[in-house]
Amino acid sequence: MSAPITTAPVHDRVIRENPLVRYGTTLAMPFGILILLIVGTVLSDRFLSIGNLTNVLINMSIVGIIVVGMTFVFVSRGMADLSVPATVAVGGILVLMLDDVIGTWPAAVVGVLVASLAGVVNGILIGYAGLNPVITTLASGTIVLGIAQAFVGGVIVYGQDTAAKEFLTGRLFGVVPVIVLVFLAVAVLGHLALSRSVFGRWTYAVGSNPHATEASAVPIRLVKAGAFVLTATLAGFSGVLLGISLQAARPAIGAGYEFDAITAVVVGGVSLLGGSGSVPRAIGGLLFVQLLNNILILQGVPSEPQGMVKGALIAGAVALDVYLRRRGGRE
Repeated sequence: MSAPITTAPVHDRVIRENPLVRYGTTLAMPFGILILLIVGTVLSDRFLSIGNLTNVLINMSIVGIIVVGMTFVFVSRGMADLSVPATVAVGGILVLMLDDVIGTWPAAVVGVLVASLAGVVNGILIGYAGLNPVITTLASGTIVLGIAQAFVGGVIVYGQDTAAKEFLTGRLFGVVPVIVLVFLAVAVLGHLALSRSVFGRWTYAVGSNPHATEASAVPIRLVKAGAFVLTATLAGFSGVLLGISLQAARPAIGAGYEFDAITAVVVGGVSLLGGSGSVPRAIGGLLFVQLLNNILILQGVPSEPQGMVKGALIAGAVALDVYLRRRGGRE
């Protein structure tokens, strides 16, 4: 008889068994977001303006789509996907290069599919060949980005479809930005896939207890590979949206998005060691980070200290994760 799949992550069990930890973990992110809203309001009279909060939502939408995919990578114990900047660039460049040849929306499909191919390569090397995810995605991202730079000569690619730009940057009923609605749709679908589907249950199982999962005939290699394919696909989609909305793209257009996504996922409580987390948690972490960034920008804080703050957030979140793991008896 095959062994049962153990999907209950250790630090989630610790949270359930300790009421103080349980309520603290559940309320920490909403409380943190509330504190930021109060602090931002006190420090700047522009913070709570409709225009500023709308900009926060728009800015988080592009990286938020990537966060959904990165959540699957983390939960499956895939560590991280560092090829995100390259796949974002591929999506953005291809949609603009091909828009006057085959049309913007067919070009968008091509951009996403080509980005997905990079994810397939990552998935095969990581899921089936067993290579280190960080080194593999860093190497593949460097290669793909180099190809993109050689292909366009390192210059900026401009688009011609102003109608598509106006559609993505427009607002439904004059209120909600269309690009935010696209992000919310991706987030909802990602949440349902991770929490309600068979693949989602396999993803938690692979990240939580890979040995027992393998004994239960779950396709571990396929699950790990699938997480990287999904992330590359969503990163390419983000690049497409970014290219269309800006009508300009260059090889470095995706620089920093991988770090922003990793920061959001970790701050949102998705475990680096796999088996725990959810899309809503990751999106909560993204909102927290975006609000914090917005406050720092409104206060005129330079970009270097902003990076230090993000690094401190990651270090604190990782320390908490390790602490909860040790409480549960799992190193």
